[in-house]
Amino acid sequence: MSLYKPCVILVEPQLAENVGMTARAMMNCGIEELRLVSPREDHLSSKAISASSNAEEILYNAKVYSSTEDAISDIEWLAATTARHRDQIKPIYSAEFAAQTINQNQQNGIKSAIMFGPERTGLHNKDISFSNVIINIPLNPKHCSLNLSQAVLLVGYEYFKTQTNITPAKLETNRTEIADKLKTLKFCDHFESLLSDCGAFKLDEKKEKMTTNLRNIFTRCQLTKQEIDTLYGAINHLNKK
Repeated sequence: MSLYKPCVILVEPQLAENVGMTARAMMNCGIEELRLVSPREDHLSSKAISASSNAEEILYNAKVYSSTEDAISDIEWLAATTARHRDQIKPIYSAEFAAQTINQNQQNGIKSAIMFGPERTGLHNKDISFSNVIINIPLNPKHCSLNLSQAVLLVGYEYFKTQTNITPAKLETNRTEIADKLKTLKFCDHFESLLSDCGAFKLDEKKEKMTTNLRNIFTRCQLTKQEIDTLYGAINHLNKK
């Protein structure tokens, strides 16, 4: 069974630069197949190649069609990106959910495509009618206009995330190590002792709560050995003053 990556279909794109930037966005997201329906400008012009920023391979391999029907003839699942639903009865997907669906389709050998309309008008009603679903990208209602390549990047990135393992967060400690609890709690004891000597714990009934709050600050932070040594130095310096 073939694992079909999704393809991007641009219907009547107007500017060569936008086609080039779309290729760049696709390359960023691991999407390789570009189909163009009646582009107004040459997708292999110097403007397009320059805007692709070393993703010209996608432009050279792009296929040009005279109609949307021809461009989607072998597509089995089609998503149309539009901010307006045009009174059509269609499932509305978020970009994230659409990406998950495309990933499932890919695993099942179903060829999927994501279709984008002209920069000025968006997809025509007829083009939308060909789709299985509509992808809607919710943005600030005061300014929800997207450049064509930005829309491709947003949807493409959601797809890319389904193809990669999520990298867990990592704390870079450079030339030191995370301090163990013993070192951290010894520091807390030292700090609390100095505070007690300064009269910070005036009311015994509040001392336990205050020391608990202080310890939470330092035990929650994953302090390194170097950081604790720095705190020792700073506090001891203040104590001498």
